[in-house]
Amino acid sequence: MRTPIIAGNWKMNKNPQETQEFLEAIKGKLPESGVEAIIGAPAIDLNALTWFSKDEPLKTAAENCYFEDAGAFTGETSPKALSDMGLDYVIIGHSERRQYFAETDEDINKKAHAILKNNMLPIICCGETLEQRESGKAEEWVTGQIENAVKGISDDDLAKSVVAYEPIWAIGTGKTATADQAQEMVHVIREKIASLYDADTADKVRILYGGSVKPANVKELMSKEDIDGGLVGGASMDPESFLALANFQK
Repeated sequence: MRTPIIAGNWKMNKNPQETQEFLEAIKGKLPESGVEAIIGAPAIDLNALTWFSKDEPLKTAAENCYFEDAGAFTGETSPKALSDMGLDYVIIGHSERRQYFAETDEDINKKAHAILKNNMLPIICCGETLEQRESGKAEEWVTGQIENAVKGISDDDLAKSVVAYEPIWAIGTGKTATADQAQEMVHVIREKIASLYDADTADKVRILYGGSVKPANVKELMSKEDIDGGLVGGASMDPESFLALANFQK
Protein backbone atom coordinates (compact mmCIF):
# COMPACT_ATOMS: atom_id res chain seq x y z
CA MET A 1 0.00 0.00 0.00
CA ARG A 2 1.56 3.27 -1.14
CA THR A 3 1.26 6.19 1.31
CA PRO A 4 -0.04 9.28 -0.51
CA ILE A 5 2.19 12.36 -0.70
CA ILE A 6 1.31 16.03 -0.80
CA ALA A 7 4.54 17.84 -1.65
CA GLY A 8 4.75 21.61 -1.81
CA ASN A 9 7.28 23.19 -4.16
CA TRP A 10 7.72 26.84 -3.23
CA LYS A 11 10.11 27.54 -6.11
CA MET A 12 11.92 30.89 -5.59
CA ASN A 13 9.49 32.24 -3.01
CA LYS A 14 9.53 33.00 0.74
CA ASN A 15 12.36 34.07 3.03
CA PRO A 16 13.32 32.43 6.35
CA GLN A 17 10.94 34.64 8.36
CA GLU A 18 8.04 33.82 6.05
CA THR A 19 8.97 30.14 6.27
CA GLN A 20 8.78 30.29 10.05
CA GLU A 21 5.40 32.05 9.89
CA PHE A 22 4.06 29.42 7.48
CA LEU A 23 5.17 26.57 9.73
CA GLU A 24 3.69 28.22 12.81
CA ALA A 25 0.38 28.54 10.93
CA ILE A 26 0.21 24.81 10.14
CA LYS A 27 1.57 23.59 13.49
CA GLY A 28 -0.49 20.75 14.93
CA LYS A 29 -2.84 20.65 11.92
CA LEU A 30 -1.20 18.13 9.60
CA PRO A 31 -2.39 14.51 9.51
CA GLU A 32 -0.39 12.27 11.83
CA SER A 33 -0.70 9.30 9.48
CA GLY A 34 -2.16 8.22 6.16
CA VAL A 35 -0.60 11.07 4.19
CA GLU A 36 3.02 12.20 3.91
CA ALA A 37 3.25 15.99 3.80
CA ILE A 38 6.42 17.53 2.33
CA ILE A 39 7.57 21.10 1.80
CA GLY A 40 10.26 21.87 -0.75
CA ALA A 41 11.80 25.29 -0.16
CA PRO A 42 14.61 27.46 -1.54
CA ALA A 43 18.07 26.81 -0.14
CA ILE A 44 18.07 29.98 1.98
CA ASP A 45 14.95 28.74 3.80
CA LEU A 46 16.05 25.19 4.54
CA ASN A 47 17.60 25.87 7.93
CA ALA A 48 14.36 27.47 9.12
CA LEU A 49 12.32 24.70 7.49
CA THR A 50 14.19 21.87 9.17
CA TRP A 51 14.36 23.64 12.53
CA PHE A 52 10.71 24.63 12.83
CA SER A 53 9.33 21.37 11.39
CA LYS A 54 11.33 18.95 13.54
CA ASP A 55 8.44 18.19 15.92
CA GLU A 56 5.79 18.10 13.19
CA PRO A 57 4.69 15.28 10.84
CA LEU A 58 6.25 17.21 7.96
CA LYS A 59 9.03 15.99 5.68
CA THR A 60 11.43 18.46 4.11
CA ALA A 61 12.86 18.80 0.62
CA ALA A 62 15.47 20.86 -1.16
CA GLU A 63 14.51 22.08 -4.63
CA ASN A 64 17.82 21.09 -6.20
CA CYS A 65 21.38 20.00 -5.46
CA TYR A 66 24.63 19.32 -7.26
CA PHE A 67 25.96 15.83 -7.94
CA GLU A 68 29.26 16.30 -6.09
CA ASP A 69 29.48 16.43 -2.30
CA ALA A 70 32.04 19.26 -2.22
CA GLY A 71 34.42 21.20 -4.40
CA ALA A 72 34.96 24.32 -6.47
CA PHE A 73 31.38 24.62 -7.67
CA THR A 74 30.45 28.20 -6.80
CA GLY A 75 26.78 28.71 -6.07
CA GLU A 76 25.83 25.03 -6.02
CA THR A 77 24.32 23.11 -3.11
CA SER A 78 26.04 20.04 -1.67
CA PRO A 79 23.86 16.93 -1.25
CA LYS A 80 26.04 15.92 1.70
CA ALA A 81 25.37 19.26 3.39
CA LEU A 82 21.64 18.84 2.79
CA SER A 83 21.75 15.39 4.34
CA ASP A 84 23.72 16.71 7.31
CA MET A 85 20.98 19.34 7.80
CA GLY A 86 18.38 16.58 8.03
CA LEU A 87 16.64 17.00 4.68
CA ASP A 88 14.51 14.04 3.58
CA TYR A 89 14.09 14.67 -0.15
CA VAL A 90 15.54 16.62 -3.05
CA ILE A 91 13.44 17.64 -6.06
CA ILE A 92 15.38 17.12 -9.29
CA GLY A 93 14.69 17.46 -12.99
CA HIS A 94 11.91 20.03 -12.68
CA SER A 95 11.00 21.44 -16.09
CA GLU A 96 12.11 24.90 -14.98
CA ARG A 97 15.57 23.53 -14.18
CA ARG A 98 15.69 21.81 -17.56
CA GLN A 99 14.39 24.85 -19.46
CA TYR A 100 16.18 27.76 -17.77
CA PHE A 101 19.37 26.06 -16.58
CA ALA A 102 19.88 23.53 -19.39
CA GLU A 103 19.89 20.50 -17.08
CA THR A 104 20.16 17.24 -18.98
CA ASP A 105 18.91 13.75 -18.27
CA GLU A 106 22.52 12.82 -17.48
CA ASP A 107 22.73 15.60 -14.88
CA ILE A 108 19.53 14.39 -13.27
CA ASN A 109 20.76 10.81 -13.14
CA LYS A 110 23.99 11.91 -11.46
CA LYS A 111 22.01 13.94 -8.94
CA ALA A 112 19.72 11.00 -8.17
CA HIS A 113 22.74 8.83 -7.38
CA ALA A 114 24.28 11.55 -5.20
CA ILE A 115 21.04 12.04 -3.28
CA LEU A 116 20.62 8.32 -2.60
CA LYS A 117 24.28 7.98 -1.60
CA ASN A 118 23.67 10.68 1.00
CA ASN A 119 20.65 8.89 2.50
CA MET A 120 17.98 11.16 1.06
CA LEU A 121 15.39 10.37 -1.59
CA PRO A 122 14.97 12.00 -5.00
CA ILE A 123 11.70 13.36 -6.32
CA ILE A 124 12.37 12.90 -10.03
CA CYS A 125 10.31 15.21 -12.28
CA CYS A 126 9.28 14.48 -15.83
CA GLY A 127 6.80 15.94 -18.29
CA GLU A 128 6.07 16.95 -21.85
CA THR A 129 5.37 20.22 -23.64
CA LEU A 130 2.06 20.97 -25.32
CA GLU A 131 3.73 20.55 -28.71
CA GLN A 132 4.99 17.09 -27.77
CA ARG A 133 1.56 16.07 -26.55
CA GLU A 134 -0.22 17.34 -29.64
CA SER A 135 2.28 15.61 -31.93
CA GLY A 136 1.75 12.27 -30.19
CA LYS A 137 5.25 12.12 -28.73
CA ALA A 138 4.40 12.66 -25.07
CA GLU A 139 4.68 9.04 -23.92
CA GLU A 140 7.97 8.48 -25.75
CA TRP A 141 9.42 11.68 -24.28
CA VAL A 142 8.33 11.07 -20.70
CA THR A 143 9.34 7.42 -20.58
CA GLY A 144 12.70 8.40 -22.08
CA GLN A 145 13.21 10.91 -19.28
CA ILE A 146 12.45 8.22 -16.71
CA GLU A 147 14.71 5.61 -18.30
CA ASN A 148 17.64 8.04 -18.38
CA ALA A 149 17.01 9.33 -14.85
CA VAL A 150 17.06 5.91 -13.17
CA LYS A 151 20.07 4.36 -14.91
CA GLY A 152 22.20 2.43 -12.45
CA ILE A 153 19.78 2.87 -9.54
CA SER A 154 19.04 -0.36 -7.68
CA ASP A 155 15.51 -1.70 -7.46
CA ASP A 156 15.51 -1.18 -3.69
CA ASP A 157 16.54 2.46 -4.02
CA LEU A 158 14.08 3.16 -6.81
CA ALA A 159 11.23 1.58 -4.84
CA LYS A 160 11.81 4.20 -2.11
CA SER A 161 12.13 7.09 -4.55
CA VAL A 162 9.39 9.34 -5.91
CA VAL A 163 8.50 10.33 -9.47
CA ALA A 164 6.52 13.48 -10.26
CA TYR A 165 4.75 13.77 -13.61
CA GLU A 166 4.22 17.42 -14.49
CA PRO A 167 2.96 18.23 -17.98
CA ILE A 168 4.79 21.46 -18.74
CA TRP A 169 1.72 23.00 -20.31
CA ALA A 170 -0.10 22.73 -16.95
CA ILE A 171 2.56 24.28 -14.67
CA GLY A 172 1.56 27.71 -13.42
CA THR A 173 -0.86 28.20 -16.30
CA GLY A 174 -4.10 27.47 -14.49
CA LYS A 175 -4.60 24.60 -16.92
CA THR A 176 -4.78 21.14 -15.42
CA ALA A 177 -4.62 17.81 -17.13
CA THR A 178 -7.88 16.03 -16.53
CA ALA A 179 -7.75 13.33 -13.90
CA ASP A 180 -8.05 10.78 -16.70
CA GLN A 181 -5.15 12.34 -18.66
CA ALA A 182 -3.00 12.39 -15.54
CA GLN A 183 -3.86 8.78 -14.70
CA GLU A 184 -3.10 7.67 -18.25
CA MET A 185 0.43 9.08 -18.22
CA VAL A 186 1.17 8.02 -14.64
CA HIS A 187 0.13 4.49 -15.59
CA VAL A 188 2.49 4.63 -18.59
CA ILE A 189 5.32 5.67 -16.25
CA ARG A 190 4.57 2.81 -13.89
CA GLU A 191 4.54 0.35 -16.79
CA LYS A 192 7.88 1.73 -17.97
CA ILE A 193 9.39 1.20 -14.52
CA ALA A 194 8.01 -2.35 -14.54
CA SER A 195 9.70 -3.00 -17.88
CA LEU A 196 13.02 -1.59 -16.62
CA TYR A 197 12.84 -3.36 -13.24
CA ASP A 198 9.87 -5.56 -12.33
CA ALA A 199 6.20 -5.26 -11.39
CA ASP A 200 6.91 -5.32 -7.65
CA THR A 201 9.31 -2.38 -7.86
CA ALA A 202 6.91 -0.45 -10.08
CA ASP A 203 4.10 -1.05 -7.63
CA LYS A 204 6.13 0.44 -4.77
CA VAL A 205 7.24 3.66 -6.49
CA ARG A 206 5.06 6.60 -5.58
CA ILE A 207 4.17 8.71 -8.60
CA LEU A 208 2.79 12.21 -8.14
CA TYR A 209 0.91 14.49 -10.48
CA GLY A 210 1.89 18.16 -10.66
CA GLY A 211 0.43 21.04 -12.60
CA SER A 212 -2.08 23.44 -11.02
CA VAL A 213 -3.05 21.01 -8.26
CA LYS A 214 -5.31 22.72 -5.73
CA PRO A 215 -7.87 21.84 -3.04
CA ALA A 216 -10.67 21.93 -5.61
CA ASN A 217 -9.25 19.12 -7.76
CA VAL A 218 -7.04 17.09 -5.42
CA LYS A 219 -9.68 14.52 -4.45
CA GLU A 220 -10.53 13.68 -8.05
CA LEU A 221 -6.86 13.29 -8.94
CA MET A 222 -6.23 11.15 -5.86
CA SER A 223 -9.13 8.87 -6.72
CA LYS A 224 -7.16 7.49 -9.67
CA GLU A 225 -5.49 4.12 -9.21
CA ASP A 226 -1.91 5.08 -10.10
CA ILE A 227 -1.75 8.65 -8.80
CA ASP A 228 -0.14 8.72 -5.36
CA GLY A 229 -0.21 12.42 -4.62
CA GLY A 230 0.58 15.88 -5.86
CA LEU A 231 3.62 18.08 -6.40
CA VAL A 232 2.01 21.44 -5.73
CA GLY A 233 3.30 24.89 -6.62
CA GLY A 234 1.23 28.00 -5.91
CA ALA A 235 -1.40 26.29 -3.76
CA SER A 236 1.29 25.07 -1.35
CA MET A 237 2.43 28.56 -0.36
CA ASP A 238 -0.70 29.48 1.58
CA PRO A 239 -1.00 27.65 4.92
CA GLU A 240 -4.76 27.07 4.71
CA SER A 241 -4.53 25.82 1.14
CA PHE A 242 -1.66 23.47 1.99
CA LEU A 243 -3.57 22.14 4.99
CA ALA A 244 -6.64 21.53 2.82
CA LEU A 245 -4.49 19.55 0.40
CA ALA A 246 -2.72 17.54 3.11
CA ASN A 247 -6.05 16.74 4.75
CA PHE A 248 -7.78 15.76 1.50
CA GLN A 249 -8.92 12.45 2.96
CA LYS A 250 -11.13 14.15 5.56
